[in-house]
Amino acid sequence: MLIKILVVLIMIAILASLGSALYHLTKGKGHDAKLVKSLTVRISISVALFILLMILAFTGVIKPHGIKQGLIQDRITSEKNP
Repeated sequence: MLIKILVVLIMIAILASLGSALYHLTKGKGHDAKLVKSLTVRISISVALFILLMILAFTGVIKPHGIKQGLIQDRITSEKNP
């Protein structure tokens, strides 16, 4: 549960950085450095989140699954219990 909260907080930080970049893009006059910094922060956080998710998957803390796997599992379960 703690991992889910951490991932959601990181995603909120990514959205906040993206919002900051949007603000500097639309309202900022001559503040290109702030826009670039906001986008750099967003990319850095996104890469860090991706690396964190890969580490968590490789260590077994989280177990990734696919949509098709879930659908197949539901189909098998429904066939066993009509």
